Amino acid sequence: MLRLGRMLRILLEKEFLQIRRDKLILRMLLIMPLLQLLVLANAATFEVKTSNLWVVDQDRSSVTRALLGKFTASGRFTIVGTSTISRPGDDALLDGSANAILVIPNDFERLVERDGQLPLQIILNAENGSQAGVIQSYASEIITQFAAEHRPVRQLRSGSVGTVRSTPTIEIRTQGKYNPTLDYKRFMIPGVLVQLVTLIGTLMTALNIVREKEAGTLDQLNVTPIKPAVFIAAKLIPLWVIGLFEFAFGIGIAVFLFHVPMVGNPIVLLTGASVFLLAALGVGLWVSTVSDTQQQALFVTFSLLMVYILMSGLFTPIRAMPAWVRTVAQINPMMHFIALVRAVMLKGAGFVDVWVQLASLGAIGVTILGLAISQYRKQVA
Repeated sequence: MLRLGRMLRILLEKEFLQIRRDKLILRMLLIMPLLQLLVLANAATFEVKTSNLWVVDQDRSSVTRALLGKFTASGRFTIVGTSTISRPGDDALLDGSANAILVIPNDFERLVERDGQLPLQIILNAENGSQAGVIQSYASEIITQFAAEHRPVRQLRSGSVGTVRSTPTIEIRTQGKYNPTLDYKRFMIPGVLVQLVTLIGTLMTALNIVREKEAGTLDQLNVTPIKPAVFIAAKLIPLWVIGLFEFAFGIGIAVFLFHVPMVGNPIVLLTGASVFLLAALGVGLWVSTVSDTQQQALFVTFSLLMVYILMSGLFTPIRAMPAWVRTVAQINPMMHFIALVRAVMLKGAGFVDVWVQLASLGAIGVTILGLAISQYRKQVA
């Protein structure tokens, strides 16, 4: 028994010594869980704190101003624009600057004060069915409170003296655009497809290069006349092509097997995927420069992907997160690409509508790839 205990003590000392000497693993074990806890605790939320509302006000009366004041005072809605026609609101819903449109009909004040009617229409961006349901619930609650405060005065029947206030009849017509059936698959499948392409581009790049590092062939290549840029290009281009093929194949499965609509132009999707893969491959190249073994590369990659995924809007809306998390999420290429894929497939967005996402992906991709190449050159120098 004493001998077994001594052997166990020696092995434990050896394992702790190895962990202490492996600075990368030590940092990942101590720092990454803390960072993930701090960041993901704020990112993983299903609460819709604030929604952007566009108002189509065809009445422009004191009653409509009171109603909009209720929406603003609730803290649940931010009015991002008003118009008397529906086209500006539809454009805001398409480009994502608004989550919902509130349509106030003409003669709204007369209908409320005299006829006791409260006819309103709410048009929701129903890409994310659960988010649309929450927004609809918030709006209905505000309208109900407004109706209770604006009860029209009615005369009592003949033979009685005085007046009585009656609660207006609320008529809310809800329309869900881009996903009228609130089918959750239509919202999730484009995001899951982006996640899979990210995994292929990042993980396969890291493992492919680290495998050569473990085998010793990377050192042999580094002492040959082959320039680092040529070697990196030879490593990344095949994976870039494979990533595009996998993405196109996944789009076909989403459309024909899961019946996710393809409203927009597939060329826009492939263009976005081409730019996005630059960032994914760049992250994989950077992981290979800080990893000495394939196990390390796996650990680093999955730690990064966890943060990537939960801060991408795949499961929870970015607007529901705190302001500092929304700011950090802007450097997440997955967030921009998921927004692009959903906009093209579900909304029919074109190049003009997604140029912000394309520009962001391009800037992030060039930056990440440039830093990774610079880090690799320093390593082989």
